[in-house]
Amino acid sequence: MRGCPRLALLCALLPWLLRAAAPPRPAQPLARGDPRDPARGADFDRVYSGVVSLSTENIYSFNYTSQPGQVNAVRVYVNSSSENLDYPVLVVVRQQKAVLSWQVPLLFQGLYQRSYNYQEVSRTLCPSEATNETGPLEQLIFVDVASMAPLGAQYKLLVTKIQHFQLQTNVAFHFTASPSQPQKKDFPGEQFFVVFVIKPEDYACGGSFFIQEKENQTWNLQRAKNLKVTIVPSIKETIYVKSILLSFLIFFSFYLGCLLIAFVHYIRFQRKSIDGSFGSSDGSGNMAVSHPIAASTPEGSNYGAIEESSSSPGRQMSSSDGGQPCQSDTDSSVEESDFDTMPDIESDKNIIRTKMFLYLSDLSRKDRRIVSKKYKIYFWNIITIAVFYALPVIQLVITYQTVVNVTGNQDICYYNFLCAHPLGVLSAFNNILSNLGHVLLGFLFLLIVLRRDILHRRALEAKDIFAMDYGIPKHFGVFYAMGIALMMEGVLSACYHVCPNYSNFQFDTSFMYMIAGLCMLKLYQTRHPDINASAYAAYASFAVVITLTVLGVVFGKNDLWFWIIFSAIHILASLALSTQIYYMGRFKIDVSDTDLGIFRRAAMVFYTDFVQQCSRPLYTDRMVLLIVGNLVNWSFALFGLIYRPRDFASYMLGIFICNLLLYLAFYIIMKLRSSEKLLPIPLFCIVATAVVWASALYFFFQNLSSWEGTPAESREKNRECILLDFFDDHDIWHFLSATALFFSFLVLLTLDDDLDVVRRDQIPVF
Repeated sequence: MRGCPRLALLCALLPWLLRAAAPPRPAQPLARGDPRDPARGADFDRVYSGVVSLSTENIYSFNYTSQPGQVNAVRVYVNSSSENLDYPVLVVVRQQKAVLSWQVPLLFQGLYQRSYNYQEVSRTLCPSEATNETGPLEQLIFVDVASMAPLGAQYKLLVTKIQHFQLQTNVAFHFTASPSQPQKKDFPGEQFFVVFVIKPEDYACGGSFFIQEKENQTWNLQRAKNLKVTIVPSIKETIYVKSILLSFLIFFSFYLGCLLIAFVHYIRFQRKSIDGSFGSSDGSGNMAVSHPIAASTPEGSNYGAIEESSSSPGRQMSSSDGGQPCQSDTDSSVEESDFDTMPDIESDKNIIRTKMFLYLSDLSRKDRRIVSKKYKIYFWNIITIAVFYALPVIQLVITYQTVVNVTGNQDICYYNFLCAHPLGVLSAFNNILSNLGHVLLGFLFLLIVLRRDILHRRALEAKDIFAMDYGIPKHFGVFYAMGIALMMEGVLSACYHVCPNYSNFQFDTSFMYMIAGLCMLKLYQTRHPDINASAYAAYASFAVVITLTVLGVVFGKNDLWFWIIFSAIHILASLALSTQIYYMGRFKIDVSDTDLGIFRRAAMVFYTDFVQQCSRPLYTDRMVLLIVGNLVNWSFALFGLIYRPRDFASYMLGIFICNLLLYLAFYIIMKLRSSEKLLPIPLFCIVATAVVWASALYFFFQNLSSWEGTPAESREKNRECILLDFFDDHDIWHFLSATALFFSFLVLLTLDDDLDVVRRDQIPVF
């Protein structure tokens, strides 16, 4: 029995000896509450499997040494075969300065409360910052795996060091990402991180999505994207300097060209002053000119005409004493009552304007000073509109740009990211700089108009017969308004391009409509100075157009009712305007009538002018213009009703531009038909306008971005720069459109310079 104590001692020491003799197991997980130190528990690039439950939690520790000046990144992969969404596997990663957690399976909520289940999840841990210490630094990471599942949940764990974490300049890097496995990359130098996140559905990026089931469902969708990322250096400061200088030099060359032309005209004027020859005069102050239209006037067509004699109103002039012509002293459109006496009929404008053949003297009977003051209201009103319009716009875009700079959200503004060069707080300085042409050329046009205005005033003060009784009456108010509109187009276009998006598209398009409308008004006012629309009515019409445009952008994409209403308004407005133009503003309906007489009179007018004289309308030229114009506008209305274009703003602008071009073509054709001349300067401007507009429209239709879709869809349209590695296609559109508008304005300003030596009673109205 003496050997029993020794045997008992040996049995007690045997388990300890076996554990001491067994090899170490460094990769085993440690149970909750184990007193041993877990700091050196697991290895990188090794897969660990295990089961966790309500009573079991596994902890893994990883350590590595980071060298001075080196950035190390670690990625953790966790996979679970369990599909029990009520008891997922919970993963918590602890670092020195950060904590990251997620669950497996990982759920994403999609559209219509649809959820997506991902059983493999990986994350890139916050990398250690590069240090300037002389020695190495030890990094420690703990990975806790747990679950509340009563029966346990299986998992697999893999922790790796990322080999190619830092991106290099001009070196493409290929990798794969998924919704449950985003990627984070680092760029050395100024140290910024690039994170790629994949959405579980295409709908978030603009794709279509359809679902038939109404109940909630969970889908185990495995999707991945193959990506390529390249970091390229930004452009040098010298490119900024060259681009800015080129922009100024291009448009200052127009200033030099205008100065050269003005100097040549001054030299020619001085030579003619010395020679004493300003044109072929008959010695009485009347120019010897032809009368092409009057020669073909049929008999009896001068019904209601004023006798063409030297005593006719608007042409009476005493060349000896230089007295003012006999003109109206009021600016109001006096509505005379019915006249019974012949002398009153001679001055009744209802009779004058219904003549078959009108001349400029018939429609320039009002006092020049009153009419000129009336047209200056266009100038002062547009300045007021510009100030009240631009200040909130500038405030809004500053707010947009601030939000982009603070949040870093690149989905707020629809830039061409492949050619967006920042400067200061501006994200796309090149798109703003390219609008410089509108401002500079608009100011140059104002200077040209001011010079003409000053010369005309001097001629009137000198009682020059050519300034008072010859040529088109000079009223510069609308021209001043056009120059301000061109400058504001540049300012507001620049504001739009600070942050182009759905909310501020109308900033510059509003003034595009105003420019087109002012050009048509000026073209009509040229030979109808007494019956043009007032500034208040014109700007009110522009306000209605802008309101319709906003409604079209909001409701015009899918709502058929809007297109029906808009097409009806478009057709009715075309007919109403055509009626006013055809009857020279003299077709009126007495709203005081309550019986059916109003309809009888309207039917009688239609029968007299369109049925009874269908072989030859009373005003043939106007009838041809209005028929073509109505066909064009009805075609636009029908096109919009059938196809319902998404870009309603451009659709509306196309209507304005087509009507302007149609009216300008009619005006030029009628001018040539009346044996009038096109002088070299307006002829050059017409050709330049056509060429530059054709080139500009080519670049306009190169869509580089679009706020009509999602930011992702817009980026698909982005393109590289094409000029100086600084300007893109849309910048070239800005340059060319500013130039084309400037030449268009010069066409309207100089088109009738050949009539400066023709009496107004010999200038036809069309």
